[in-house]
Amino acid sequence: MSKLLIVGTVAFDAIETPFGKTDKILGGAATYIGLSAANFKAKSAIVSVVGDDFPQEHINLLQRNNINLEGLEVVNGGDTFFWSGRYHNDMNTRDTLDTQLNVLADFQPVVPDDFKNADIVMLGNLHPAVQLSVINQVNKPKLIVLDTMNFWMDTTLDLLKEVIEKVDVITINDEEARQLSGEYSLVKAARIISEMGPKYVVIKKGEHGALLFHGNEMFFAPALPLEEVFDPTGAGDTFAGGFTGYLAETKDTSFENMKNAIIYGSNLASFCVEKFGTEKMQELDIKAVNDRLKQFKSLTQFEINLT
Repeated sequence: MSKLLIVGTVAFDAIETPFGKTDKILGGAATYIGLSAANFKAKSAIVSVVGDDFPQEHINLLQRNNINLEGLEVVNGGDTFFWSGRYHNDMNTRDTLDTQLNVLADFQPVVPDDFKNADIVMLGNLHPAVQLSVINQVNKPKLIVLDTMNFWMDTTLDLLKEVIEKVDVITINDEEARQLSGEYSLVKAARIISEMGPKYVVIKKGEHGALLFHGNEMFFAPALPLEEVFDPTGAGDTFAGGFTGYLAETKDTSFENMKNAIIYGSNLASFCVEKFGTEKMQELDIKAVNDRLKQFKSLTQFEINLT
């Protein structure tokens, strides 16, 4: 069975959308990635840090999803990373109300010995120095996937470029792709970003789907139109978990198989946004996932006679 190493935040979120608001709930990039990847047959492990205020029930949840937590550091007397945000009516823009790094400020990742030979490494959104430290601890994985954001482009661009040079796949949204490349056209942006190192560039467009670029090849996957979106938090990370989880299970990192991985990632992300936080991801079953995959297939499949 393939091994998937997940690096990212395990955190508390407080979220406000037009549909309501929450108090502190379970969040964090690594949490969403791990719960999403748990839908596939692969051994996964999370490398992250929490304080001793992190409830045992959340630990139990992750363990029930067969996620190895040897790399989850618990800091005695420390407080877990906390983020609070409010979404606008369009659900595509949000305001950050509060960010408390807490134990994350001094985080030094330690990869468990059993996962130093991981087949796939998923670097969730974190400081590039942390991501680089993990890259230096693993032994030639088949695939390193990077997620990042414009904050790191604004504050630590040179270090971020060091990380980008060492990864095989980068996943960013359209705004971040334009900022990183300096190009408005996403086709041109993907070409420039691939010249920085990654063989594959995934550009996420939220409710408008995702694009996959490899050399001169390109693939587009739509997002499933939903009647209601309650909370977009974690959708990108859920996408990343589905993408890497599928690749780990199938042990195939070709461009053709990555097309399927994009669909699986988009499929799982469509569930994530239907409830607040990780709530929907905690109750998923394989029948619901497969039924929605059929919807994706019917959405994109057509026949045409070319002359």
